[in-house]
Amino acid sequence: MMSLKMENQKPHAIVMPLPSQGHITPLLKLAKLLHHNGFYITFVNTEIIHQRILRSQGSASALDGIPTFRFAKIPDGLCYETVDSGQDVTAVVDAFRNTLPVYFKKLVLEINEEACGSGELPPISCIVSDGLMSFTLDVAEELGVPNVLVWPLSASSAMAYAHFGQLLGKKLVPLPDEKSLTNGYLETAIDWIPGMEGIRLKDFPTMIRITDPNDISFHFSKENAERSKRASANVLNTFDALEGTFIKNELLNELYANLYSIGPFHLLENHLPENDEVKFFGSSMYKEDNVCLSWLDSKDPDSVILVSFGTTGFLTEEQLVEFVWGLADSPHNFIWIVSATLVGGESSLLPPDFETKIKNRGLLASWCDQEAVLKHPAVGGFLTHCGWNSVLESICAGVPMIFCPTFADQVTNSWFCMNNLEVGLLLDGEINRKKIEGVVGELMVGEKGKKMKQNVHNLKTLAEEACLNIDGSSYKNFKKVVDVLLSKPSDHK
Repeated sequence: MMSLKMENQKPHAIVMPLPSQGHITPLLKLAKLLHHNGFYITFVNTEIIHQRILRSQGSASALDGIPTFRFAKIPDGLCYETVDSGQDVTAVVDAFRNTLPVYFKKLVLEINEEACGSGELPPISCIVSDGLMSFTLDVAEELGVPNVLVWPLSASSAMAYAHFGQLLGKKLVPLPDEKSLTNGYLETAIDWIPGMEGIRLKDFPTMIRITDPNDISFHFSKENAERSKRASANVLNTFDALEGTFIKNELLNELYANLYSIGPFHLLENHLPENDEVKFFGSSMYKEDNVCLSWLDSKDPDSVILVSFGTTGFLTEEQLVEFVWGLADSPHNFIWIVSATLVGGESSLLPPDFETKIKNRGLLASWCDQEAVLKHPAVGGFLTHCGWNSVLESICAGVPMIFCPTFADQVTNSWFCMNNLEVGLLLDGEINRKKIEGVVGELMVGEKGKKMKQNVHNLKTLAEEACLNIDGSSYKNFKKVVDVLLSKPSDHK
């Protein structure tokens, strides 16, 4: 693939997120920021994600874009009976390794061919891709353009992922057997990772909880982290004052080439003027329930706890029942986001007398604008699965949390927030209604909750300083990433 001449043309960034809600949303925000800084954008979704967004937005034109910010779609090779069907991990990883790379490269070639015959469309000049979509590095190297990898996760989780290979080499994984999941083996302390003193195997992303040495999910995570050294730069959705211990760690910077912290992305997005054409482009795959904000308007300040497990959280039927009655028995107001994925899509499993008991005190919704809800003055707490986007949104809203992690880096985020930030309480072990009622009460009105609220308010101020001031660390780092995208790959190797 030959590089095309781009004199006197806009730089053209093609943006490739991991096809998952928690990855699409932050990468779209970053794409908007790049567009505002003069970049032509092609934002790539898989076909199934494209259809889900269109359906949630209720408009066939929701992804039409504008001439300088286009949306494209490529096949992922997966078989879906309906747009809500899931896939087994092996099939998904196979698609990421083998199918998406082929169609991504094909799209790049088509865009550059179109650019040759167009006086308005510039050729691809750089690639911005999710860290787990690192196959784009091959295309960038062929084309001779910079490729920035974006990791929408915490620096502590990035450090954990980067050590998967050493865990394997030290024979700490795979686990000896299935019993190791429950016999205390996961309590094994890891004392050789700088800045992560006190971490245990159970605090690493859940991909390490394997007994098969060839586990595809583990090796997919490991190989993507290892490829990060080939990137022109690596970007984390965090900020220096929050995770400076890790961001400034020499080892992390060796593992992730040219590392920049430029988050929280959604705060940087606030720099966009209200009349910016792309500011309100949406990425939600789920139709938002607009009743949440009006319901909150009737509640006292700091009186409501938001309960949401995101798009990857999953409860068993037994856990659902315990949450139901734990929230019902608590005297505190709450909004509970009961998404289609929470219990295999079976929201009908809620007891029929539940809504009667929580009348005027609790609200059930299928989805919401989480950032807007957390910023509402009535919200005083957040029970979360501890996905990194949710953690950042809660910090930026000044809302303390209850952590109920289940999957991937959620457990590492929880460990970091508990041990380094002290902005939340952990709900772990066997989930029962008394425990839920107790932890909600402690967060909302207890002494620990008051201390955590002060801690999170301090971090909110630091996040705003990082993003909203021109001398802020994230604001300045974003400008450096723009320079990387405008440079030649040889300039930063």
